[in-house]
Parts: sequence; C-alpha cells; structure tokens
Amino acid sequence: MFGNLGDMGKLLEGMQEQAQKLEAEMAAKEFTVKTGGGMVKVTMNGKGEMVDLVIDASLLEDRESLQILIIAAVNDANKMVEDNKRSSAMGMLGGMNPFGK
Repeated sequence: MFGNLGDMGKLLEGMQEQAQKLEAEMAAKEFTVKTGGGMVKVTMNGKGEMVDLVIDASLLEDRESLQILIIAAVNDANKMVEDNKRSSAMGMLGGMNPFGK
C-alpha cells in the first residue's frame, strides 16, 4: 500500500494537519437553538461550549418551565454540535463511516 515508511509518515502528517484545521473550523462555528417559542435561546460553539443564553423575562416567575426549556435547548444544541462533528469527520475521511451508523 505504501512505497515506504516515509510515504506513510507524510500521509499521517497530512491527516494530522487536516484534523487540526477541521477542529479550528468547528470551534469557530456557532449553533443556536430556541425553545418555548423563542423564550429561551442557547448558542454553543463547535466545541460544545455554551457561549450565550437568552431568557425571556416572563419565564423568571415560572422556575419549572424555565428549567425544562433550558434543558431542552442545551440538549438540542449539543445534538447539533455532535452531528456537525460527525459529518465533518466523515467528510475528512472521504465518506468512510467509522461510527458504524
């Protein structure tokens, strides 16, 4: 498959550079989710870190609803981040699916 170990080393180095570039691109992306008709808005970056949370003032009186809507928004945003990571990784691997899905 490889003519020599030098060729394999170059291939691995190229893949590592590509992975670092992909990681930087993903970190720069932002994913925003709204729940409760827009009453709660969560924004996460591509690393899965929450970078913004907006809560409608009317929810401050209803703690239980607020908790439910925040949980739903965070879970939905996390799913978007993970789906993006999976799709980006599959693109980097040229369509091979290492996740078995």
